Amino acid sequence: MASIPLGFNIDIPRWDQSTFMGRLKHFFNVTDPRTVLVSEKELDQAKAVVESCRAGLVPPGSSQEQLLYAKKLYDSAFHPDSGEKMNLIGRMSFQVPGGMALTGCMLQFYRTVPAVVFWQWVNQSFNAIVNYTNRNAASTVSLRQLGVAYVTATGTALATAVGLSLYTKQAPPLLARWVPFAAVAAANCVNIPLMRQQEIINGVTVTDKDNNELGQSRRAAVKGIAQVVVSRITMAAPGMILLPIIMERLEKIPFMQRIRVLHAPLQVLLCGGFLLFMVPAACALFPQRCSLAVADLEQELHDSIMAKHGDKVPYVYFNKGL
Repeated sequence: MASIPLGFNIDIPRWDQSTFMGRLKHFFNVTDPRTVLVSEKELDQAKAVVESCRAGLVPPGSSQEQLLYAKKLYDSAFHPDSGEKMNLIGRMSFQVPGGMALTGCMLQFYRTVPAVVFWQWVNQSFNAIVNYTNRNAASTVSLRQLGVAYVTATGTALATAVGLSLYTKQAPPLLARWVPFAAVAAANCVNIPLMRQQEIINGVTVTDKDNNELGQSRRAAVKGIAQVVVSRITMAAPGMILLPIIMERLEKIPFMQRIRVLHAPLQVLLCGGFLLFMVPAACALFPQRCSLAVADLEQELHDSIMAKHGDKVPYVYFNKGL
């Protein structure tokens, strides 16, 4: 077994998180869909290993590869703020299997209003779970706020999807196939900010580069949530924009016309291929540990930091969520 380097720190990412490629490698590792098959017992063991390493107690006989694998399982299943185990559906590692099924069905069953309504409702229910699970855990959300966010986002998605479906009935077929993406993009712009509204109202905890808490910032919350919205839309865009073009052409082939029953499974598999790359790529667009210049903070927080630290703290840092 490979020896563990002196001063090994399990919380230091294996790849440079200041670059897109470093973040991409990190999220390919963390969002690996195979981790959803790992048992609860193994996940708990991985957490125990990570916590032991943080306490400076490396389990006897452990190799560096074993420790890094334990950290991979920990990052895939436990919240970075609270350390609590996340529900399976809300984990980013579940985005490929969950997203491919839902996206494939939305793209396949778009011809009738009842089908559009049903699949948009299912998708927004899935998104609500994901958004709640990956929020900044320091901000609590009441059941009433969750309900308002869910109903509003679902209503926005349905209104967009149904309205555009009716509008595009006389338009070229390809335009109708793009309706689900428009609905998903519109709903993300509503769902995520509402689901994480407490962060906007009360602010998120910001720290210096050494993780010393400096206060709560609403502007930091807005920046983090805006980046998450962009990431989620980017995650869905290639599959939901390019796949309709691909299917439009495939369905004109005589062989494909004879196997219509396989169109939905094929579309689901193709969605999975897009998401396998796009989930980590979209997560990697922006650093997980987001930064904001002290000069851009609320005046009160800015003055407080300047009074205590002067120019020694030019930037504050916070977890933007996923």
